[in-house]
Amino acid sequence: MPQLNPNPWFLIMLTSWLTLSLIIQPKLLTFHSTNSPTNKMLPPTKTATWPWPWS
Repeated sequence: MPQLNPNPWFLIMLTSWLTLSLIIQPKLLTFHSTNSPTNKMLPPTKTATWPWPWS
Protein backbone atom coordinates (compact mmCIF):
# COMPACT_ATOMS: atom_id res chain seq x y z
CA MET A 1 0.00 0.00 0.00
CA PRO A 2 1.81 3.14 -1.17
CA GLN A 3 0.02 5.55 1.16
CA LEU A 4 1.84 3.94 4.10
CA ASN A 5 5.25 4.68 2.65
CA PRO A 6 6.57 7.66 4.68
CA ASN A 7 9.49 8.46 2.39
CA PRO A 8 8.01 11.30 0.31
CA TRP A 9 5.46 12.50 2.85
CA PHE A 10 7.69 12.84 5.87
CA LEU A 11 9.99 15.27 4.09
CA ILE A 12 7.00 17.31 2.86
CA MET A 13 5.50 17.43 6.35
CA LEU A 14 8.82 18.39 7.92
CA THR A 15 9.47 21.10 5.35
CA SER A 16 6.01 22.61 5.70
CA TRP A 17 6.19 22.51 9.52
CA LEU A 18 9.59 24.22 9.56
CA THR A 19 8.41 26.82 7.06
CA LEU A 20 5.39 27.59 9.17
CA SER A 21 7.22 27.73 12.48
CA LEU A 22 10.38 29.55 11.40
CA ILE A 23 9.22 31.92 8.67
CA ILE A 24 5.48 32.49 8.68
CA GLN A 25 4.73 32.45 12.41
CA PRO A 26 7.20 35.22 13.43
CA LYS A 27 5.84 37.43 10.65
CA LEU A 28 2.28 36.88 11.83
CA LEU A 29 3.16 37.56 15.46
CA THR A 30 4.54 41.01 14.64
CA PHE A 31 1.11 42.31 13.62
CA HIS A 32 -0.82 44.27 16.23
CA SER A 33 -4.54 44.23 16.64
CA THR A 34 -6.19 47.53 15.70
CA ASN A 35 -8.97 47.10 18.25
CA SER A 36 -7.43 46.09 21.53
CA PRO A 37 -9.84 44.46 23.97
CA THR A 38 -11.10 46.55 26.85
CA ASN A 39 -12.28 45.60 30.31
CA LYS A 40 -15.43 47.66 30.07
CA MET A 41 -18.10 46.42 32.45
CA LEU A 42 -21.46 46.22 30.76
CA PRO A 43 -24.58 46.68 32.89
CA PRO A 44 -26.56 43.48 33.27
CA THR A 45 -29.54 43.36 30.96
CA LYS A 46 -32.94 42.88 32.50
CA THR A 47 -35.01 40.33 30.66
CA ALA A 48 -38.76 40.32 30.89
CA THR A 49 -40.47 37.06 31.72
CA TRP A 50 -42.80 35.53 29.18
CA PRO A 51 -46.48 35.66 30.20
CA TRP A 52 -47.39 32.01 29.78
CA PRO A 53 -51.16 31.54 29.59
CA TRP A 54 -51.17 28.32 31.64
CA SER A 55 -49.22 29.57 34.65
